[in-house]
Amino acid sequence: MQVYKTIHESGSDEVTIEKSIFIGYAKPISTEEEAREFIDEIKRKHKDATHNVWAYTIGQNMNIQRYSDDGEPQGTAGIPTLEVIKKEDLRDVVVVVTRYFGGIKLGAGGLVRAYTKGAKIGIEAGKIVEKVPFTQIDILIDYTLLGKMQNSLSNKGFVIKGIEYAENVVISVYCEDNRLEELKNLIVETTNANSTITEKCKQYISVKDGKIIENNKS
Repeated sequence: MQVYKTIHESGSDEVTIEKSIFIGYAKPISTEEEAREFIDEIKRKHKDATHNVWAYTIGQNMNIQRYSDDGEPQGTAGIPTLEVIKKEDLRDVVVVVTRYFGGIKLGAGGLVRAYTKGAKIGIEAGKIVEKVPFTQIDILIDYTLLGKMQNSLSNKGFVIKGIEYAENVVISVYCEDNRLEELKNLIVETTNANSTITEKCKQYISVKDGKIIENNKS
């Protein structure tokens, strides 16, 4: 598992350029089927639009890249939309830019700038994040060690997912994979080895500006 950039959730925004309305939509996806479903959804929503231009990338190496000009002059819409995704270095993202023609022709250069802008505002609305691999670590300790353990975790910047109160206390911690040994050593040191450490599930978590943000389904 490696760190990669994507967007956190579905987002949309719109801009008016020379009386034409451009609505940018973006969504995180993991398969071409999901991308196509989203494109079809936007097309149904805006079936009266002049154009529904789209692009997407899938895979850690962007091994799948697709786009469509949807009737705009070749090279003026789909490729600029795809280029925005690539320049932001985003994986597993689909973008649709809907245009309602306002009566003023933009020319090739104007179209490129307009669709670039539409793609950017859609992506920005979805929040660009890093997807970082984390492992959930469960720490089983006696109640007398709870406060001390919480302080140690907080001081080192580890994120507590939750605490389960039963016969003993279980503290669940999100830990970046490259800090696993550091966390385990901290637990042993803080509890004088009077703890049970269990590695649970691995998962990608959204991180923005160095902070975890909640995983919303979109």
